[in-house]
Amino acid sequence: MARIGKRLARLLNLPLLSRLAFHIRRTTGGLEPGFFLRLFLALSSFVLVAAGLLTALEGPHDDVGGVFSKFGDSFYWGVTTVLGNGDTGYVHTPGGKFISWLLVLFGVAIVAAITGALVGFVIDILLKEGQGMGAAGYRDHIVVCGWNPTARELISELGGEEYGTRIVLIHTGDKNPAGSGVYFVSGDITNAEDLRRAGIEDAMAAVVCPADATNEADMRSILAVMAIESIAPHVRTVVEANNPDHVEHFRRAHADEIVVSSRLVSRLMARSSLYPGLAEIVTDIVSGGEGSELYRVKLPDEYVGLSVDELSERMRSDHSATLLAVSRDGRSFINPEPNFRLAVGDDAVVVAESLGTLAPLQLAPAE
Repeated sequence: MARIGKRLARLLNLPLLSRLAFHIRRTTGGLEPGFFLRLFLALSSFVLVAAGLLTALEGPHDDVGGVFSKFGDSFYWGVTTVLGNGDTGYVHTPGGKFISWLLVLFGVAIVAAITGALVGFVIDILLKEGQGMGAAGYRDHIVVCGWNPTARELISELGGEEYGTRIVLIHTGDKNPAGSGVYFVSGDITNAEDLRRAGIEDAMAAVVCPADATNEADMRSILAVMAIESIAPHVRTVVEANNPDHVEHFRRAHADEIVVSSRLVSRLMARSSLYPGLAEIVTDIVSGGEGSELYRVKLPDEYVGLSVDELSERMRSDHSATLLAVSRDGRSFINPEPNFRLAVGDDAVVVAESLGTLAPLQLAPAE
């Protein structure tokens, strides 16, 4: 029974079903609560009147039990006739045949109306989805908030086979600038409802990219982080900042990772001017595809107590990985002292060609 419940929950969490449910709520949201009830009562009343007239025309008229039995049969026949499956030999009198024709015409009108409504509903869904007016329905995905050259390169990187992570882009526009493979939500990155349509509450991480290189764009990014934190504080937020002076404001907004692109590029260029080839090496390490890349991994419990040298040796011999740093309680220890020993909860940053048997770090949700 529990297995069936899990399968049902997994089925209901399919993105397609979630999007369909969103559009049904959107389409029917403006209807009065009693609309469908009144429609059902009107249809039932029409068939009831037809069944009563048919019973009166075709009898029997002297047996009360027979009258009720005839009425029940006539009501069932009326329903099946409206649906297009009625028995044409059920009626014999001219009046009964006239009622039969009315029910057939009524059924044709009902089927045509339902078909037209369904076709219109499907067309409306396709149009809204194409315009970014739908809802993603994803889980454990990455939400990219805003569009700029960084977002373009980011989506290209995450779209590689190495990651396999689904991406949702929320951007103010009438078409998807990221192309196929990325679900597009047309909206405001600071608007709670638009963020919910992007599935921010079920996302793995959110990346906020400024629209341009101005201070105003940074202020808008800060508002976006605040909106995300108010809706989904457990979601990891990574922000690109234009101005280094705004880093403290982003921290007050509780951004988890802040990348100052100008500072990062300038420092890398400075190092490369002193030590040729560093820029190419760093670019290769942080890029997906072939070759070794950066990973943050969870360390097995059996590694607790090892020194840095012992950990480096185990990483190289067991996983073909090179140790770069050890993280503990939110602090990174790069090239730690020789007497540094691993404790419970430590994780490592390594360079490797693939994870292999190493487990990627699973970030715990915020309280």
